[in-house]
Amino acid sequence: MAHWLVKSEPGAYSWTQMVADKRTNWSGVRNFQAAKNLKTMAVGDTCFFYHSGEERAVVGVVEVAKTYYPDPTDKTGTFGMVDVKALKALKTAVTLAQIKADPALAKIALVRQSRLSVMPIDAAAWTKILKLGGGMA
Repeated sequence: MAHWLVKSEPGAYSWTQMVADKRTNWSGVRNFQAAKNLKTMAVGDTCFFYHSGEERAVVGVVEVAKTYYPDPTDKTGTFGMVDVKALKALKTAVTLAQIKADPALAKIALVRQSRLSVMPIDAAAWTKILKLGGGMA
């Protein structure tokens, strides 16, 4: 099982909406590196749900429920999407400032490639971020 981080602007699609929907497709990704990451995801992989924009914090965990398939919102036919389902919120949101302040997390893509919307998270960083968030609620 692999770990990932997926970003969403809370005004466009929030953790609250994710929980209400229980499951959604992760569509609209138009960056080639992020799309490659989506293609690599497997059912059962877990992803941090990250609020980008003003909030900039990991707020919950979702699980990949369906692997990569064509994104009907992409008229070029180039990009795809995965389905994710809500698992749990973190007890406490973990801010980007907290992540940047932790030397153990200095090399993760969220710090190095801040504009990337879908990124891998190694097992050590996954455990560390979960710990910073007090685990899942």
